[in-house]
Amino acid sequence: MQFGLAHNGNLTNAASLKKELEDRGAIFSATSDSEILAHLIRRSHNPSLMGKIKEALSLVKGGFAYILIFEDKLIAALDPNGFRPLSIGKMANGAVVVSSETCAFEVIGAEWIRDLKPGEIVIIDDKGIQYDSYTDDTQLAICSMEYIYFARPDSNIHGVNVHTARKRMGAQLAREFKHEADIVVGVPNSSLSAAMGFAEESGLPNEMGLIKNQYTQRTFIQPTQELREQGVRMKLSAVSGVVKGKRVVMVDDSIVRGTTSRRIVQLLKEAGATEVHVAIGSPALAYPCFYGIDIQTRQELIAANHTVEETRQIIGADSLTYLSVEGLIDSIGIETDAPNGGLCVAYFDGDYPTPLYDYEEDYRRSLEEKTSFTSSRLKILHKRKGLKNDK
Repeated sequence: MQFGLAHNGNLTNAASLKKELEDRGAIFSATSDSEILAHLIRRSHNPSLMGKIKEALSLVKGGFAYILIFEDKLIAALDPNGFRPLSIGKMANGAVVVSSETCAFEVIGAEWIRDLKPGEIVIIDDKGIQYDSYTDDTQLAICSMEYIYFARPDSNIHGVNVHTARKRMGAQLAREFKHEADIVVGVPNSSLSAAMGFAEESGLPNEMGLIKNQYTQRTFIQPTQELREQGVRMKLSAVSGVVKGKRVVMVDDSIVRGTTSRRIVQLLKEAGATEVHVAIGSPALAYPCFYGIDIQTRQELIAANHTVEETRQIIGADSLTYLSVEGLIDSIGIETDAPNGGLCVAYFDGDYPTPLYDYEEDYRRSLEEKTSFTSSRLKILHKRKGLKNDK
């Protein structure tokens, strides 16, 4: 049986499954956890193809959006929480397409049909589109970082336009902001929508005080601190004619390690800004993500190791304001009865919607070893299903 596989996300029980498969004779050709599903499908004893795929999907845990292509069909599947978006579209000639972002449909002239639901499978073949599921134990918890940072502003996720959601985040951030300023400057490109919302709500001018080199990579995913700092220097320039002599509200989508924020504040002050007030269109990112973002240790998160005031001093800002968790949830506004408005906000409050499996022990130890965190942080961890409250 030959097939192709694409995977967006991260498996939280990958190490355990890989060891089990290797003990049964499986040979892995790469380090990616994407290969695990292929081995599980091949080794399943279920007589039908869909039976094999459903069995394999029930064994993998974490965040995943899979696309499997066979000789006569294409199959897509989403994890039980829908951490990563996946949508179905149709071309004018009847061809069916699958994409992680709806903006791709407009590029190729396809019409959006609908989003996949958590725990759902779609089978696309000569008969058309068939929907199925491999589990009924589902709960929507889409990654809030898709709305904050990852998705393009012209995409729609679960009925919410990303640009509109970011504008609402910026407007709510302005309502929570407590300082005097002259202009608003968004950090291009993912923060421009939030800056628009902040400016409209606050009545301050929205100015282009930062220019981005469009040919650089996203800096937070660079593998070393040196490369991240070099990337920031190459990526942005401040416009002195705009910011000189002004009290600037610098709107950004998030702070991960603080490298980018520190450099941008420095750029604005070197360009003549008298004050730089940093306003972040998301809550403080203090906990790692285990479902598909390249942040898996608390040591690299500045908000996990420093207070807001300490972070402000480190990045050199005159003030630092984060959007509240409640403000984030209300601003995105998915129509659902799911907890947290159908969002995963674990990166901000440490309350993960699923067990962490292979990551559980190391994560729990990291919380207990961090003396600067109060016992209330540990209580959040102990609330999770199946975890004993043994201090």
